[in-house]
Amino acid sequence: MKKYKLEYIWLDGKKPVPGLRGKTQMKSFEKPPTLTDIPKWGFDGSSTEQAEGKSSDLVLKPVALYPDAARKDAYLVLSEVMFPDGTPHPSNARATIENDPDLWVGFEQEYFLYEDGRPLGFPKDGFPGPQGPYYCGVGYKNVGSLARQIVDEHLDLCLAAGINHEGINAEVAKGQWEFQIFAKGSAKAADDLWMARYLMARLTEKYEVDLELHCKPIRGDWNGSGMHTNFSTKQLREVGGKKYLEALMKAFADHIPEHIAVYGPDNHLRLTGLHETQAIDKFNYALSDRGASVRLPVNFIRDGYKGYLEDRRPNSEADPYQIVSRILKTIGTVKKG
Repeated sequence: MKKYKLEYIWLDGKKPVPGLRGKTQMKSFEKPPTLTDIPKWGFDGSSTEQAEGKSSDLVLKPVALYPDAARKDAYLVLSEVMFPDGTPHPSNARATIENDPDLWVGFEQEYFLYEDGRPLGFPKDGFPGPQGPYYCGVGYKNVGSLARQIVDEHLDLCLAAGINHEGINAEVAKGQWEFQIFAKGSAKAADDLWMARYLMARLTEKYEVDLELHCKPIRGDWNGSGMHTNFSTKQLREVGGKKYLEALMKAFADHIPEHIAVYGPDNHLRLTGLHETQAIDKFNYALSDRGASVRLPVNFIRDGYKGYLEDRRPNSEADPYQIVSRILKTIGTVKKG
């Protein structure tokens, strides 16, 4: 028997978006464990805004297992929060997602790296030069050295964990970066995104910097941080058609408040109609338009209104479980015929 480190990771009850929590259990196995080998565990919900002290026991139900390359003989155990009777806790947004194995989802997670209360690379007083050279930038004056080191190490940790990480780039503002996660199945991409966030948050501890997910940490003429959500259903990929797209986009337009409610806090600071956004109270869709609520990729119409769509409204701090759940609910209101 060999001992393994199992880092149980879950989402707490913080509102409007949950925070990450984690704790380690040592467990012996005869061979490297699989998800079915991982036992449920418990925690004190009164310390995570998920229970009162007089009845605080909650259950961690393992739902995904990832190798942890940062520790020897270790795994990351993504877990849902359950009541002792086996029902999902109200904070468990993952449990609200409809099971759709044919849904494909890609998240573009933008974020800032912060040091001493300001974006990495910002001067101690004032601001750096205006945005322009930082997007996909190269060179110390544009991206520095520490940030590049962190994002590259994060990429390797994600790949070692089996996360379908699809790429990285420096973003429009200095100190701002992006990584992309894609997966098939309604919950998989959201699982991987939360795990990638965890890996980045833990990694930044070593470098004494912080992961900043707020959508508009710098006021003024600076891009905010989004989490553009690309999605494709079997209907969109294989059937498509202008009529179906128009019906689908009408459904999205009819449910603006429901989408905005789960697309991240303080989104009014980001969705202003400027900086490649549509205004928060409006909805439109357009071909290759990064200022639209939903962007149609350049070949979407040419390919018979088939492929994927990009909802550009979710912000960097939003809960991907809630995003996927809401998108599926809206899609479900549209007839396929």
